[in-house]
Amino acid sequence: MLISIVIPNYNGERYLDNCIKSLLNQVYRDYEIIIVDNASIDNSCNLILERYPMISLIKLDENYGFSRAVNEGIKVSQGEYVVLLNNDTVVENTWLLNLVNCIEKDRKIFSCCSKMIRYHEKDKIDDAGDEYTILGWAFKRGDGESIKHYSKNKKVFSSCAGAAIYRKEIFNEIGYFDENFFAYIEDLDISYRAMIYGYKNLYCSNAYVYHIGSATSGSRHNSFKVKLAARNNAYLVYKNMPIIQVLFNLPFLIVGWSIKLLFFYYKGFGKEYLSGIKEGIINLKRISKIKYRNKNFINYIKIQWYITINLFKVILKL
Repeated sequence: MLISIVIPNYNGERYLDNCIKSLLNQVYRDYEIIIVDNASIDNSCNLILERYPMISLIKLDENYGFSRAVNEGIKVSQGEYVVLLNNDTVVENTWLLNLVNCIEKDRKIFSCCSKMIRYHEKDKIDDAGDEYTILGWAFKRGDGESIKHYSKNKKVFSSCAGAAIYRKEIFNEIGYFDENFFAYIEDLDISYRAMIYGYKNLYCSNAYVYHIGSATSGSRHNSFKVKLAARNNAYLVYKNMPIIQVLFNLPFLIVGWSIKLLFFYYKGFGKEYLSGIKEGIINLKRISKIKYRNKNFINYIKIQWYITINLFKVILKL
């Protein structure tokens, strides 16, 4: 069973070698590697061509962002499954095998995400699946907690596309990553879409990945990242929720975004966050809204219940 591993790259020369070496050491051997380069200005492409001629390299003419890059890789991939992997990662040798075994358990599984561990703090989790709440907040499960936790496979709202496997045939049904998002929350969007169609996303507890984090954007919070994530959050709500659901959730969303605004003002990024929300609302016409279908009604109800319960999980942790 061929697996296609797609790695988006932008100026990742200092990370690629370690990432690729860990892939070449996998127990599971039936895979191809596709690297999509977003017009890097470092030596990334030369490194790949010189050291790893067996890797398929796609060079884009400008930086189109994460979504466009992975879409280009998915479209040329030959595998039954597609694995997306950030360039600033190192994976354990059983990582791919465990992801394959996890997604093979049920044909209704769209994606399985990895147990992402902080590269520089290997006793702490970076991401054990992503969740979303009625307040419009997305959060990483397990962030900063001990790696001893989150030791069981579990359904999650979304797989972090930094290290996840996807059932390729489902892309043909629900669509690819939305290129309007450029980067950030695009993985939440596609996982949300899959749930609307009745599919599920799982966390794979024994697929270990060591993640440096923010290697491309530069830091956890910065002007570019805060503005883009805020804009994309507006896109996410508009695109995936029927109008009646948007109206029902609007009071919660206003509260959630207001709290976020105060948080980012405290961090020094309040103007960027507000600018991102405004840009998202102004540009909603660019987003193709998911057409409501009666056959998916129960799935919408399940999603609404899921994001409501997640709010209480957040409150209990505060």
